[in-house]
Amino acid sequence: MRLSLARNRGQTPISGGKSGSVPYFAVPYFPSFLVLAACALLLAACSRAQVFHHEAYVFGTRVDVAVYGENQAAADTAAAAVLREFDRLHRAYHAWEPSELTALNAAIARGEAATVSDELAAILRDAQAIAATGDGLFDPALGGLVALWGFHTDTFVPQRPDPARLQALLAARPSMADLVIDGNRVHSRNTAVQLDLGGYAKGYALDRAATLLRAQGVASALVNIGGNVMALGRKGDQPWRVGIQHPRAPVPLATLPLYDGEAIGTSGDYQRYFELDGERYAHLLDPRTGQPAHGTQSLTVLITPRPNAGTLSDAPSKPAYLAGEGWREQIRRFGIEHALRVAADGRVEVTRALRARLQFPSPVEATVVD
Repeated sequence: MRLSLARNRGQTPISGGKSGSVPYFAVPYFPSFLVLAACALLLAACSRAQVFHHEAYVFGTRVDVAVYGENQAAADTAAAAVLREFDRLHRAYHAWEPSELTALNAAIARGEAATVSDELAAILRDAQAIAATGDGLFDPALGGLVALWGFHTDTFVPQRPDPARLQALLAARPSMADLVIDGNRVHSRNTAVQLDLGGYAKGYALDRAATLLRAQGVASALVNIGGNVMALGRKGDQPWRVGIQHPRAPVPLATLPLYDGEAIGTSGDYQRYFELDGERYAHLLDPRTGQPAHGTQSLTVLITPRPNAGTLSDAPSKPAYLAGEGWREQIRRFGIEHALRVAADGRVEVTRALRARLQFPSPVEATVVD
């Protein structure tokens, strides 16, 4: 038996500026006017716009908030507000550590209603609508299935679920359609519903980050949550550039510019998975079979500027990924025209709209689809 374990690998690479720090110059003896001139040059360097990076580990992945500007103190303040918000969201909606979400799951399991925050009620209504649009392929009600496969942990053990428990859960057919949301009161018609917002939270957090940054006067930034990325403004006179991760190599498959208000996200079998007896089992589970999907290596969507662009860069990539060869129809349902799929056999398919934006560092045979 051969098994290996990988977690949170292959995050979308970002091509951006370096975090700015003024270099230290050792100044030997010079005439005073030369020293003054050198000081003037240092002051000019201090005011030159640059990218200030702020990193953290939230949502089980690396987070980077890159703010472009001249004032490091202002960039630090804005980025700190974003990282505090990410921490709040992580603690509020964690799927297996004590949180508002686990309290709701406990009430559902008891057959009881629960009163939730305005924010969680709004999130559940939105996730319910996204699930319906995607034929239930994206379904946050399947937290029990995620737990059965062992992905409800940061150090999951490679093992298949108990067949009897898996079959019982499939027979119960938990879904977002079972939820009844009445204002802030939530109950479920099905006690097998267990909510897991892992396929939604990173995108929602991007939208929250954009709101916070703009409220603090930040006009140019790039926020990366483990490969889900949103751009604000430009990096000087150039757009931000990002990379689409190659699902089988530690290099970008392609790069592209990302413009103000755009978001991009990838669902892939290389992020959280284990291998057992030579077979790869990823955390992207098909609600129809209860098994990890095997038809696609990765599915990337780019969302042009619109409300909730961050959320749409996250959740809708899941039904498209799970749909396999039917991925194009899935993204059409969400009004998405920019997408790229790497099939299980390595074939690359890309929509015409996205192909026009891509640059491939290495030769790639990509089939353009309408």
